[in-house]
Amino acid sequence: MTFDLILRVGSKLVLPFILLFALYVQFHGDFGPGGGFQAGVITAGVVILVAITFGFKTAKRIAPKSLVERMVPLGVLIYAGTGAAGLLMGKNFLDYSVFSSDTAHAREFGIFLVEAGVLITVAGTMCSLFYAFVERAR
Repeated sequence: MTFDLILRVGSKLVLPFILLFALYVQFHGDFGPGGGFQAGVITAGVVILVAITFGFKTAKRIAPKSLVERMVPLGVLIYAGTGAAGLLMGKNFLDYSVFSSDTAHAREFGIFLVEAGVLITVAGTMCSLFYAFVERAR
């Protein structure tokens, strides 16, 4: 399989900006469109672009299958752990007031944890699906 030089150089230039955009979408999801799901899909798109441009082996070196498979339950654990923290402190599930005495800071931190869990789960799921489709064709 031969790879186009222009495509490879262009991808190397664009990949950091795609990841930066994923972070932007992640952290500005509470002010506008975006959040953990969209950022997770964009992040998985980076791995897929690497696989298409540089080959599947390179993508598996960047995001090994064992790491991708661990990301899915880790994200769910972060999400559920954030909710369970409220239950353990005698509050409601996903009651962010347990994280700080200041309500605004507690809400920001709780939402950040939930959205980070969603990002990790979605990115892991999308990469796992991509890996499954590619390995099935081989």
